[in-house]
Amino acid sequence: MSKDAVINQEAVETVKDIIKDVETAMLSTISEGGINSRPMQTQDIEFDGDLWFLTKKDTSKYKEILENPNVNVAYVGKSYVSIRGTAEIVDDLNRKKELWNKMYEKFLDTTYDDPNIILIKIRTETAEYWETGDRMKTVKAFFRKMTGQRQEEDSELNKTVDLHK
Repeated sequence: MSKDAVINQEAVETVKDIIKDVETAMLSTISEGGINSRPMQTQDIEFDGDLWFLTKKDTSKYKEILENPNVNVAYVGKSYVSIRGTAEIVDDLNRKKELWNKMYEKFLDTTYDDPNIILIKIRTETAEYWETGDRMKTVKAFFRKMTGQRQEEDSELNKTVDLHK
């Protein structure tokens, strides 16, 4: 996917609606030993196709992203979304200040201007989501599975969208 790819606004709006109230995301990175997942605080900013996280340089995720920027971020709330993308390390003091809050200060035991604090920016590529908020869709899909009926990929519950056109 090129950096100049046009944002698929409908897909972005769908994903934004699913993740807006989820406080914690699971960030998965690739290491020499396999895939590693860890909880990350969801940023209280408008999702526009990019995801942002704060962390420290002296963490395994920092090193793993430098070696392999392919990541996945999963959100679980009333529905589920799994987002695949490419991560980059950003050291932008103004952006860190904008995203910083007192919870980070307590949790990370430092301030936003600490040189060890960095940002992870994820340029999203695709998102796969499962809508479970509609009980009728869930019951119908479950019934189809129990009776052996097939539906095209359970399209009422599960969709994969390209976040860029």
